[in-house]
Amino acid sequence: MEQVVDFGLLTLVPPIVIIVFALITKRTFEALIIGATLGFLMSAKTGVLSALLDGLMTVVAENAWMWLTLGLFGSFVLLLEKSKGALGFGEAVIKFANGPKKSLIISWILGIIIFMDDYLNILTVSVSMKDVCDKHKTPREMLAYVIDSTGAPVCVLVPISTWAIFFSGVFQSQPEIAALGTGTGFYYSAIPYMFYAWAAVLIVPMVVVGIIPKVFGMKKAYDRVDTTGMVYSEASRKYNEVSLEEQKEAKGRIINFLLPIILLIIIAIYTMDLLYALVIALIVQLILYIATKTIKFGDYCDFFAKGFANMIPMLFICVGALTVKISMDSIALPAYIINAVLPYMSPGLFPAITFIVVAGLSFITGSNWGIPAVTVPILAPLAILSGASLPMTLGAIVSGGTFGSHACFYSDATVLTSQACGIENLEHAFTQIPYAVIGAIIAIVLYVVCGLAL
Repeated sequence: MEQVVDFGLLTLVPPIVIIVFALITKRTFEALIIGATLGFLMSAKTGVLSALLDGLMTVVAENAWMWLTLGLFGSFVLLLEKSKGALGFGEAVIKFANGPKKSLIISWILGIIIFMDDYLNILTVSVSMKDVCDKHKTPREMLAYVIDSTGAPVCVLVPISTWAIFFSGVFQSQPEIAALGTGTGFYYSAIPYMFYAWAAVLIVPMVVVGIIPKVFGMKKAYDRVDTTGMVYSEASRKYNEVSLEEQKEAKGRIINFLLPIILLIIIAIYTMDLLYALVIALIVQLILYIATKTIKFGDYCDFFAKGFANMIPMLFICVGALTVKISMDSIALPAYIINAVLPYMSPGLFPAITFIVVAGLSFITGSNWGIPAVTVPILAPLAILSGASLPMTLGAIVSGGTFGSHACFYSDATVLTSQACGIENLEHAFTQIPYAVIGAIIAIVLYVVCGLAL
């Protein structure tokens, strides 16, 4: 068996480099590749190039479902826009969303209703509400924050979502948990203790109505709208090159939006396969748009290809993030962090420390399912042996992964949300991080109080 080298504090160098480089240069993919290379340099030494290429090829080969799903999302969204379906939906919704706060609250409600999958949630709400919020001069950064905060946080709280199914399976595969009950049963019992998810969802309306003020990057975004009228920054202009004249002259066709979207949601829920649902929805779009003479066949093919290509920047970042996960595993980052905090794991503080560890690792690696899945076999038996609450510990693990999905600037959900809202990825990440941190602080306090009380 290959012996893993203990790099000690040096284990933290690659993730620190990733964060610092991204903050200074505003370049996400490049930061990820540099961090991954550093990790492989430590673990593989002279074989660093081979290790990096092997990592990249592994990521590409093992995640074909993700690449196809994200690419087809891009095609689906662009076709909705070109068919004027999104415009038609916006014209209908704006009668109810007759103000900036109402439009954001409706976005929040839609995010809660579409609970089955975070990708589906982000896609549907962004397409539905982007034009509506634009008309009310709401910064895209604010809409992106609302959408991202009702993505993974909502999905983990509903026991029939993709997140719930995944983590129920992870729990069931752990012998110590299976001996005490079912994975699904323990997932249900952990939902009340998913404190970060609850906090993230409930903070949104407080930010929207002003109970929690706009701060830092979000305040600057609102100041930009007040002074320039631009709902997105100059740096994000390249993501919003749809002809304004084309939109002004067009009449919205709500059927072009509702039929594909409703079918997508129904088929995704019925089959539990988002990729399959997307393919069916794209076929329906083809038939509907040609039959109604909305889009010609040749134009459909061009828009399909362009929409897929629009997702390439996001695909690059996801490849980089997953490669970083492999690189960090090669230098045993998760084991180092867990072993460093184990001496402080008292029963009362166990759930709070569990949340901090899993949230930190998920944030660093961008692995929202991978890190929690890796830590369950380590932390669940420790919780049982130490006398800590097992449901609360499992809730803390899931909450930690949720924080990573929501806050990490290169997680798939963060990148997808920024792409769907037409803004720079780091602009979205930096404007929402203060509110994610508030949610994390609330969660830690609740874990400490409840952990000591039980």
